Amino acid sequence: MRVNRILLSSSLIVVALVIQVSVLARLHLPGAVPDLLLLTVLGLALVYGHVGGALVGFAAGLLADLAPPADHAAGRYALVLCVIGYLAGLVKPETGKVKSATGPMAVVVAAAICSTLLYAGVGALVGDTAARHVGLGGLLFTAALYDLLLAPFVVPGVMALARRAENDPLAETGSAKSGDISTGWLSGGTGLRIGGQRNGLRAKAARARGARAGRIKGVKRL
Repeated sequence: MRVNRILLSSSLIVVALVIQVSVLARLHLPGAVPDLLLLTVLGLALVYGHVGGALVGFAAGLLADLAPPADHAAGRYALVLCVIGYLAGLVKPETGKVKSATGPMAVVVAAAICSTLLYAGVGALVGDTAARHVGLGGLLFTAALYDLLLAPFVVPGVMALARRAENDPLAETGSAKSGDISTGWLSGGTGLRIGGQRNGLRAKAARARGARAGRIKGVKRL
């Protein structure tokens, strides 16, 4: 991953995790908790592709596993977000821009359901049966609903920031300036254009040949 991707992804993940833990987790909503970290990973994966999405998802999930008040085995959520980021990156738009909101909204719903199922499945493998007591059906419905309501405020902004970092406007500006400078060195300096200088030299050469031909004819006449 390039440096601009790492810096942007790290900043967005940290901000999303802080808001997730300090605000969303304390709302005490029925069922699941709105997963801002998942939406951030989805937005980045839809721009970076499956490889970048998997790496971002793993890093985000591992950070969530280690951040308090996490009470589950480390690596559990990292595996979930790694898989979700990889799958979301597979449906990355070819042009990098989304034509309608239908596709991303469908991705959000599918990711919310798949992440809940995968998290519960991994928990069952390690002996965590909390999902059974809460009710898996209620968790799936509320997770999809909360993430779908929060997605329009998160996913488009994350994708816009990621696309802007991918375009690297600073590099484009630098190259444009260097092009202007090189053009100025070639066409400027004396206030004349290269084409004008060439035409002037050609005209001088033609006049010199004409004067030389006139002198030769005058000598022959004598």
